[in-house]
Amino acid sequence: MDFNHWAFEFHGHLCPFMPIGNRMGELALRELGIKRDPDHSIFIYSEMGVGHPQTCMMDGLQVATGATYGKLMIERLNWGKVAAIIYHPGKGAVRIAVKNEFQTMLSKYEFFEYRKRGIEPSQIPEDVSRKVVQRVFDASDEEMFKLTRLPDFKYSRVKGSFAKEICDVCGEFVFERYMRIKDGQTVCMQCSGYEQNPGS
Repeated sequence: MDFNHWAFEFHGHLCPFMPIGNRMGELALRELGIKRDPDHSIFIYSEMGVGHPQTCMMDGLQVATGATYGKLMIERLNWGKVAAIIYHPGKGAVRIAVKNEFQTMLSKYEFFEYRKRGIEPSQIPEDVSRKVVQRVFDASDEEMFKLTRLPDFKYSRVKGSFAKEICDVCGEFVFERYMRIKDGQTVCMQCSGYEQNPGS
């Protein structure tokens, strides 16, 4: 990856954790002996959560592996760790975590002083951003990552379905698995009164 890679345009700004995720994904592909997947073979459990900027790594993981949110091939576990499990049927699974020492070293760059003050990455001076991203480019896999093979990892994909119904209350189509029964009516989750924080 370089500064002109399309992943930066996709991600929207210059930051260190998108390319960290990209390198994490590329390392997993090499370790598992596979290539970027256009369909549904690679699955990722991201151990990230919400409320911390390191989640940018998930865009890098998607770019490298082809396991995207839109294809339902990446899931966030909300554990708050800068790590991910990458799985391929027949090839197994690996867990890759960013080493504590690398995270500590990286946090001393000026880029993160701007972020702690609430300044958006696109508003940080480009030379400041380039310096920390270049450090990511220059690091070896051994310096940056801890890789663990997971020989006993089990994964079962939810079976896809095109079946859907119309909610008796709001009148919108809803896929069957998300329909609920309330007061004798077949309704969607929102009309059932189910509440979920969209950020959880």
